[in-house]
Amino acid sequence: MQMAIRRADQRGHADHGWLDTHHTFSFAGYYDPQFMGFSHLRVINEDRVAPGRGFGAHPHRNMEIISFVVEGALEHKDTLGSGSVLRPGEIQVMSAGSGIAHSEFNPSPTDPLHFLQIWLLPREGNTRPRYDQQGYDVELRGPQLLVSPDGRDGSVQVGQDTDLWRVRLDAEGSTEVPLSRPRAWVQVVRGSIEVEGVALQQSDGLAIAERAGPLGITAREDAEILVFDLR
Repeated sequence: MQMAIRRADQRGHADHGWLDTHHTFSFAGYYDPQFMGFSHLRVINEDRVAPGRGFGAHPHRNMEIISFVVEGALEHKDTLGSGSVLRPGEIQVMSAGSGIAHSEFNPSPTDPLHFLQIWLLPREGNTRPRYDQQGYDVELRGPQLLVSPDGRDGSVQVGQDTDLWRVRLDAEGSTEVPLSRPRAWVQVVRGSIEVEGVALQQSDGLAIAERAGPLGITAREDAEILVFDLR
């Protein structure tokens, strides 16, 4: 098994006033040839958006886009006619396929928005664009499947061979995530954890290669984690 840590303070960063953003991988004006993605995981952006601000309508093509709200609310509108507000306890997948445009805004006049936007390279190109949103139990401890290629167990379907697990643990709690593919990425949303003897803090990432079987995680303090099971 091989592991590589991506510390939070080593990520790309840009402060646009209304948007404070950190890039795990190369994105927009941030370029690092050593961090272009991992497997088919291409983008993990941690965004903080000021009240009443957001991203105007812009196009995407041939990308699987996942949005995960940590705090606040994210308003989404797209050219498919989809319109919704995403909050903690809901996961969103937009398969851009042959082409789609959308906007994303913080609808609150007072509260900031904190969310992760995640891009996966698709299994197939130029598919029919699709949008889906699904709730999950924010109080559930242990692993819960949010996204999968087949939509099993109430998860949202994505056009790539990837499972996305959300893990919530109380301090000193432990669990195992049932990985079935050879690579994985662990992203700490909040709290601090230990994975296979590696200590990770909030916003740290961990790349794992040549992995077989379940992945053990222990929380050093109350924690929320995303785990990507990747081919």
